[in-house]
Amino acid sequence: MAVTSGFAGLSQQVVPAAPAVPKIDKLGRAYATGKRKNAIARVWIKRGTGKFVVNDREGEKYFVRPVLRMMLAQPFVIAGRLGQFDVWCTVVGGGLSGQAGAVRHGISKALTYYEPELRSKLKGGGFLTRDSRVVERKKYGRAKARRSFQFSKR
Repeated sequence: MAVTSGFAGLSQQVVPAAPAVPKIDKLGRAYATGKRKNAIARVWIKRGTGKFVVNDREGEKYFVRPVLRMMLAQPFVIAGRLGQFDVWCTVVGGGLSGQAGAVRHGISKALTYYEPELRSKLKGGGFLTRDSRVVERKKYGRAKARRSFQFSKR
């Protein structure tokens, strides 16, 4: 289908976008890397019963706080796939909160690789955006990154 532009004699071809192809390895897994603060998570997902393994430990034992476990389930809830995927991941760096954010980011990316049609739902929820906020470094002449030393006139 040819679409003419505003200039005389010039035309432009409009080609429909090719449908996204799932990125799944020969074992039926999708892989993605998630990041948050100083934490980096390598995440593999595949169809299963909802089993969750983090650093060779059960997910419930690694992320003990219910808020962190709820964070990890959010991409599956938004996508309507809760309990349909097994998750295996390794995570290093940062604290538990940053690690949970990194795993959530990795799960979201891996879901889009496994089922590309879920991308719009996950992107709308903000799960595919890497949260780039990191701790600001301490500067010399300061008590912390921005806090000054206590001032006293006498």
